[in-house]
Amino acid sequence: MKIGIVRETKTPPDRRVPLTPDHCKELLSKYNELEIFVQPDEYRAFSNEEYIAAGIQLKDDLSDCDVLMGVKEVEISQLIPEKTYFFFSHTAKKQPYNRELLRAVIERDIRLVDYEYLTSDDNVRLVAFGVWAGIVGAYNGLKAYGERTQSFTIKPAWKCRDKSELFEELKKINPGNLKIVITGGGRVAQGAMEILSAAGFKKNSPEEFLNADTESPVYTQLDPWYYVKRLDGQNFELLHFFNFPEEYETTFLPYTRIADIFIPCHFWDPRSPVFMTGEDMKQSDFKIKVIADVSCDIEGPIPSTLRSSSIAEPIYGYNAEDGMEGEPFAPENITVMAVDNLPGELPRDASKDFGNRLVTEVIPFLVGEKEGKLIQAATIAEKGKLGSNYSYLEDYLKGLE
Repeated sequence: MKIGIVRETKTPPDRRVPLTPDHCKELLSKYNELEIFVQPDEYRAFSNEEYIAAGIQLKDDLSDCDVLMGVKEVEISQLIPEKTYFFFSHTAKKQPYNRELLRAVIERDIRLVDYEYLTSDDNVRLVAFGVWAGIVGAYNGLKAYGERTQSFTIKPAWKCRDKSELFEELKKINPGNLKIVITGGGRVAQGAMEILSAAGFKKNSPEEFLNADTESPVYTQLDPWYYVKRLDGQNFELLHFFNFPEEYETTFLPYTRIADIFIPCHFWDPRSPVFMTGEDMKQSDFKIKVIADVSCDIEGPIPSTLRSSSIAEPIYGYNAEDGMEGEPFAPENITVMAVDNLPGELPRDASKDFGNRLVTEVIPFLVGEKEGKLIQAATIAEKGKLGSNYSYLEDYLKGLE
């Protein structure tokens, strides 16, 4: 089998890689009949020279490879017919901006395997960048607050070589008595909490956070049962919430009266209640000044997330009175950070973590060392039609929805 690592073609290009030079070297030493080639690229976080030093051949034309791996969506013009591709396609949720991409995949008889749907038997994602989104998102939120208040200055995450340098920057922070609330309980939230702990914040329970009068920097992390309740008054049940989110209402507003920074790290279903309304954000007791929206659901549960932002220009302002975008640090505005590719700011660490999981959890199935339906279950399309788990995309593919 020949595996090719493609250069990232989405604009702006991503610096992450699915397999680092060390991962490639490890795989070649383990599987004698495997060959790996890398398209040369001057932009990715791991240089061409690093791959060469690991014994990996650079090759611009990957048309003789069996499997092609990237990170973000591959530009349609670069798709090679009748190949197997691995990348985050952002098609399985009927994203309208990638409908043409899926059509091209089917027209060219491409087998598309989406990393997002490579899951364990208990439906846990096996390869993901989530923890790095949380790490960078929380860091960016602190940076934005420091700039807004002129209380401390730290360099942008993307200017740090790696996580170690980023954590060194945290030593420059003077958190005072900052109060921060995080929503979500998965890997993304874990990453955010790692940053806050390293920056000197103490974790409070939700009850302590709402009731304690402390002069030290604290944060709290809210699972769904802390920010929603059932409309019928029954006890919260997580599975019921997942299946019937429309039968719940928000209980988040008390936290908006205590927190200075809000870091959303939750998964949000469009049927779920919003965390707050635009009217809620106009109230005089709404205290939050910075929202580092890691989840980044545009025009969704948080009114201030008007659009995604970029690594180059990560923040903008939200004026609650008119619901419009404004200056990020104007006293009357809320500062919003809504970068939608946060792991790309620490591409070396994020790639190492991602590749570790790919090597141990996925490649053995790809090369036939292990048997199972792992890869098939994540196959969005193959042989000119939708995969068996994705037939529901038929109307989306035809442009009917």
